[in-house]
Order: sequence, then structure tokens, then C-alpha cells
Amino acid sequence: MAAVVAAVAGLAGCSSTGGKRAEEARDQAASGKANVTTPRWKVAMVTHSGDGDTYWDIVQSGAKQAAAKDNIEFLYSHDKEAGRQAQLVQTAIDKKVDGLIVTLAKPDAMKSVVKKAVKAGIPVITVNSGQEKSRSFGALTHIGQDETLAGEAVGRELNDRGRKKAICLLHEQGNVGHEQRCEGIKKTFDGKVEDLYVDGTNMPGVQSSVEAKLQSDKKVDTVVTLGAPFAPTAAAAKDDAGSKAEIDTFDLNAKVAAGLKDGSIGFAVDQQPYLQGYEAVDLLWLHRFNADMLGGGKPVLTGPQILTKKDAGKLEALTKRGTR
Repeated sequence: MAAVVAAVAGLAGCSSTGGKRAEEARDQAASGKANVTTPRWKVAMVTHSGDGDTYWDIVQSGAKQAAAKDNIEFLYSHDKEAGRQAQLVQTAIDKKVDGLIVTLAKPDAMKSVVKKAVKAGIPVITVNSGQEKSRSFGALTHIGQDETLAGEAVGRELNDRGRKKAICLLHEQGNVGHEQRCEGIKKTFDGKVEDLYVDGTNMPGVQSSVEAKLQSDKKVDTVVTLGAPFAPTAAAAKDDAGSKAEIDTFDLNAKVAAGLKDGSIGFAVDQQPYLQGYEAVDLLWLHRFNADMLGGGKPVLTGPQILTKKDAGKLEALTKRGTR
């Protein structure tokens, strides 16, 4: 019996010590201090984001957290114009970064420079967009959401909600991921879907376009926006039009979480941008340090996750800290 008690006590001691070390590691990462002893490598992330897009603030939040933990110097740059985004990638190559994270919203414009990075010996991971082209461009893997599958999930959710006619609001022409989302909805939705193109850099114009559509077509009972910042705008347009259409959206931010809570937004499709940034940086560190790779050659999926009013309470706190 004494031996059994001693063994149990020993196990408890190990468990306690392991738990304490894990807690210390989390606290150290949260404080911004490195949790590793590897050299200070440099990783650049270059995205297609426009100015003021809260989605990419969340991606950066995850990337910076992983960079602090992994003793990595993290460089971020962005441009919504594909040619200029490619130039920013070239700048990262010229800086001889140790790893590169890129988005492929407009893959044709990025193909040459991404292949150039790979040829220069820089490991590349694609995130968010361009899953279909990632591997052929030489990237190690893609981290994000399969946009077609995400659209299909939306179509099924609309069926469950008894919807009949939806507008898919495209705010960036030429973005292949956005096109795939709308195509996915059309694939599974039993009702009718119409695309509505707007200029995402002109929010008053977005609101007036949605309002005009809802006023002219009373059969529209759903507006699906492809980015969180556009959901509250669509909700305002719905109110001005006197429409009863439901507003649903891809992606999440604090205003969307509040909209889920008060019912002005029906549901949101979360692809977990914090996770995309965090995993991309952490995987580059793992690959350089230990030749590790996730996914077995397949994309590493971070979504889709359908979020509704029942999730809103917890999400509000997470969106306020910039991690969801």
C-alpha cells in the first residue's frame, strides 16, 4: 500500500510540475518574451489587405504572439493592389528573410515573385486565400479556410433557416476567394443567389447599393456579406429600405459579435484569422528548427465555423481583446 501511495504521490508531483511549467510558458509568451533559445530569425508577412481592415488586425495579433514566443522578428506589409503586393514580397526577398507568409487573393500577379522566393531558399506559407495555387507555386502549405466549402456551409445554413433568395455582396472584384464563397453558396442553397458587386473602399456607396437592391427586389430575404466590416453597413441599409431581410456574414469582429447578440445579424462564418497568423509563424519556426510540417501535404483548415446568437456572449470578450 505504501508503495502505491508513493507512486501516486510521484505522479501527482510530475503532473503538478508539468502543469506549472505549461502555465509559466503561457505567461512568458503572453508577456512578449521568447520561450525558445533559437536564433532570432526574421519572418515577413505580405497580404492583400486594404487600409483599416479589422480582419487583418486579428491575423497580425496571432502572428505577433507566435513571433514573440518563438524569438522571431516579425515584419508586416500589405497592399490591396496585386502588383504592389508583389513588389512588397520582392522587398522581403531582398531583405533575405528566413520565412515568408503571403496571401494569394490574385494569384496570377503573385506567381512569379513567390516562385522567386522559393528559388532563393526562403520557405513560404500561404494564408487565407489561394489554396488551389499554393502548392504549385512552391509553398510549404496553405493555412486557412477552404472558401468553396465555407460557401457550401452557408448555403446549408440558409436552407435550415428557410431562406429563398439571397444577395452575395462582393466588395473586391477579382478576389478569387470571394468568388469561391459565392459559388459555394450557390452549390448548396436551394433558393436563388444573385451577386452584387460594390466598391469596398466606399462604405456609403456600399450602403446605398444594398438599400437600392432591397427596395427594388422585395423577394430578397438574405444579404450575405463577405467581410465583417460590411455586415453592420448592410444592416443599416436594410433598415433604411424597410426590408425584413436577414443579414449574414463571413468573418467576425466586435461589431459582428454585438450584432449576433442583438439579432441584427443572423450568423457569421468564422475562419479564425488569429489562428491563421499564429500557426503560419509558428509553423515556419517549427520547419526551420525541426523540419516539421503539418497537414501531410494538404491545406491546414481553420474554418468554417458557423457562429450564432448563442455564441455571442463569449465572443464579445474575445473580439475586444483582438483574438477573434
